Amino acid sequence: MPGVLGIHIEGPFLSEVRKGVHDATRFRGLDDDIVGLLTSLKSGTALVTLAPEVTTPMTIARLAERGVIVCAGHTNATFADIGAAFRCGLRGFTHLFNAMSPLTAREPGVVGAALLDAESYCGIIVDGHHVDPVVLRIALAAKRHDRFVLVTDAMPCVGTDQRSFLLQGRRITVHDEYCTDEQGTLAGTALTMAGAVRNARRLLGLDQAEAIRMASEYPAAFLRLDAELGRIEAGYRANLVAADDALNVLDTWIDGEPQSAAP
Repeated sequence: MPGVLGIHIEGPFLSEVRKGVHDATRFRGLDDDIVGLLTSLKSGTALVTLAPEVTTPMTIARLAERGVIVCAGHTNATFADIGAAFRCGLRGFTHLFNAMSPLTAREPGVVGAALLDAESYCGIIVDGHHVDPVVLRIALAAKRHDRFVLVTDAMPCVGTDQRSFLLQGRRITVHDEYCTDEQGTLAGTALTMAGAVRNARRLLGLDQAEAIRMASEYPAAFLRLDAELGRIEAGYRANLVAADDALNVLDTWIDGEPQSAAP
């Protein structure tokens, strides 16, 4: 498919304590067969979100050595757990602050490890609901900006008029740019990437150029695709978005080919 760079598998190697809306009955460990499956992609990038405490550092190393980008998410790991995972190739954190052990006075947790490490990447959901904007501003003050990438965590309602949908048999309700299940648990967003960039300017006080880098240049570096994507420059692929001053998308191109306009 034009524009598809690979696959992100978020689960089922997750912590039941930090499961969010994931179905914990589907959770499992990473055996040799699963490692073989996760490393079998013939083209494109494979990104796997897992809870480091439900597997071993050696398994994380096996994935990383074979080109899989490993992120921590839906995890109740300790600071020490994350340190061991870093040494074995852990590269980043899926939706920082959400579904992970927090930074506390006596245990820095996953959040503390993410903010202390200078090289790892942190995905952030800027919808004003998943994380308080003040908390995200504190994160941006703790770590250099080129290690933050905007993520939408978008659900099937994006680009449609749907106000609800079913997920694993549960009714999910759409509220503006975020979604919840019947118990009020956050269940992803109705956020577009253009909306995430707008929110990064409005809620986080970033200038437009930096907000756009968090949706283009920095994610390309995270995915190790920055030699071909993320910049408008000679020799780079012409994956482009034309937008007005309010960041409403007017037109898009993938590898120089015009596409239909997206919201």
